[in-house]
Amino acid sequence: MLGISVWGLALGQALLITGNILLVSVTALIGHKLSPNLGLATLPIALQFLGLMGVTLPAALLMRHLGRKRVFLIGNLIGVAGAFLAYYSLSINHFALFSSSTFLLGVAIGVGQQYRFAAIDNCPEGKAPQAISLIMAGGILAAFLGPNLAVWAEFLVPDTQYIGAFAALIILYISTTILVALLPLKKPTLEEQSGTPRSYIELLSQPDLIAAVVAGVIGYGVMVLVMTATPLAMQGCGFDFGSTASVIQWHVLGMFVPSLFTGKLIARFGTTRVIQAGCLFLLAALILNQFGITYWHFFFALVMLGVGWNFTFIGATNLLSKTYQPSDKAKVQGLNDFLVFAFAAIASMLAGYWQSALGWEMLNMLMIPAVIIAMACVFFSTNKSKQQNALA
Repeated sequence: MLGISVWGLALGQALLITGNILLVSVTALIGHKLSPNLGLATLPIALQFLGLMGVTLPAALLMRHLGRKRVFLIGNLIGVAGAFLAYYSLSINHFALFSSSTFLLGVAIGVGQQYRFAAIDNCPEGKAPQAISLIMAGGILAAFLGPNLAVWAEFLVPDTQYIGAFAALIILYISTTILVALLPLKKPTLEEQSGTPRSYIELLSQPDLIAAVVAGVIGYGVMVLVMTATPLAMQGCGFDFGSTASVIQWHVLGMFVPSLFTGKLIARFGTTRVIQAGCLFLLAALILNQFGITYWHFFFALVMLGVGWNFTFIGATNLLSKTYQPSDKAKVQGLNDFLVFAFAAIASMLAGYWQSALGWEMLNMLMIPAVIIAMACVFFSTNKSKQQNALA
């Protein structure tokens, strides 16, 4: 049994991911509507990822001293404030305020990304892959709630498109705050708080750590760029919002349904093989997008993109968990998430510009070398790790 804390974190993650999917479904379209030019359409998403990126290392270090529970509560309250600001900014059609609200929501999402590490802390020994998978499986519920909430709330407030999504987001963050307040999460150990962490140079000399970070960075970055550009590409091809929301919903199912068995795949085949399989799914999605722009091309490519992200992200998280001691935990987790979401922020910002300037096919084509680089880095890093272990 994984315990009540892990199951509670999984439910909390499901609620937060539901909110994230609401944002994915509507933010680029809101940006397109409010921004002064098309190149800035994905600026609110980029600022969301900048907020996410900026909070990762401070949040991880703060958890070392205050504990995860207190920091999670702070993060959720920031999410409530961001959702209120988004609601207000849409009511007055203010692009700058809306962009500011997505920054705050990004901060809340960044703190929430630590749920998977909290699950590792609160699960029985040897159950880390299953705990991570359960946390990520919370996205299955979100895959149904998020897009459907976005469609249902599109005109919830008459004459103000999409504003209802942020009313729903306020409720989601308040619910998650109450849930986390009730969970019996473990406090930081004495070793975590008072131990001396290793230097970054020493930590980054571990091939497995390099492999984990590279897989996480590229897998997440490629997924975010293509996913963020998809609503704009589909709108440009004449698809209505319902069709776009449907594709995003199935993409999110591709992201999270494999979580039901990813942990078992890691236990059977090994972490690096699962990461490499994820890279192959990413490549398949990028290549499929070269062959057409029908609904079904978008549909199957986005599902494969989701599966590829799942395997690379869960695999990278599990590999990362083996590279640090308790005193290093905050430092390594914070650095990893900072790099992962820094690249995600860059990818989200480039999505609107590249989609406008280069087109859908070229945007996907440019991602293929990045995935190949990730596969090569994981291959060579894990081989070096095996050589080091053989000499030890």
